[in-house]
Amino acid sequence: MSAALPLARQDYDAIVIGAGPAGLNASLVLGGAGRETLLLDGGPPRNLKARAAHGVFTRDGATPTHLKTLGLGDLATYPVTVYPGLAREAVAVPEGFALRLDSGWVRARRLLFATGVRDVLPNVPGLRERWGYTVHHCPYCDGWPCRDLALGVLGSGQEGHHLALSVRSWSPRVILLTDGPDELTDEQREDLRRVGIPVRTAPILRLGGQDDVRIRFRGGGSLCLDALFLNPTQAQNSTLPAALGCELNGKSRVVVNENGMTSVRGLWAAGDMTGAPQYVMSAASSGMTAAVSLNTTLIHEEVRQLGAAFHKSLDGETGEGEAS
Repeated sequence: MSAALPLARQDYDAIVIGAGPAGLNASLVLGGAGRETLLLDGGPPRNLKARAAHGVFTRDGATPTHLKTLGLGDLATYPVTVYPGLAREAVAVPEGFALRLDSGWVRARRLLFATGVRDVLPNVPGLRERWGYTVHHCPYCDGWPCRDLALGVLGSGQEGHHLALSVRSWSPRVILLTDGPDELTDEQREDLRRVGIPVRTAPILRLGGQDDVRIRFRGGGSLCLDALFLNPTQAQNSTLPAALGCELNGKSRVVVNENGMTSVRGLWAAGDMTGAPQYVMSAASSGMTAAVSLNTTLIHEEVRQLGAAFHKSLDGETGEGEAS
């Protein structure tokens, strides 16, 4: 672990992995607390293709790239080093954790993961190309520009039912597309019927369109919508938390307590990877909560170390007196 690094130091109070809203805010809080922090920036945010971020206090409508640029700029005041890359390996060591970067090894007393999740999109031709443009994940993020337009929801069962009812808050013109059996209960079908949301079960052949969504169905037929919403399955971006022993839940989210602490001592997680609400502000908030908790444990550790050093010095003085 002695490889030379293009970094000013190899040892840090904390390393934050991931530079989305959770990681950026965690780094801001830790730096503001005077902690030597290393932030590993793995690249563009998950919502890179989104035209704008909404529901962001004082920055409503900003692009994800602009938000990240502002967040990185805020760190310049504090003892935070930004490294362009992620860890290739992480191991627990007596003093905390050691991480292997492309340029060598670094160490930290504490570790905070904010590596997020990746969307696993349905295998529908044409969908990926429109993801973030005319096909969206979150109506709270992208609903306002789509208000009163012709909207579709791709999904089935409980998730399709819930998302369709949610999207209707922005437009009365909503259709639920289940791409096969609807998997709805009678009560759920009645909910949709009551608010005027039709259900179409025909399998989808492909998506087309430029500034709209043109849907072709298998067996014939088509539908033109202004936008489509869906709730994709997701997977962890990083395998390192699991490799370090972090507990995962049934949806492969990292299990944390109310302060962002994982099941591994000295390791925190924040943002989408924990199953927190997937909004920019929620992720940033969870990053702050985790950072405050992390810093608190460092404070307590330092107090204990000072106490141990004080008692050791007293013992030394007593021993010297007896020897004389």
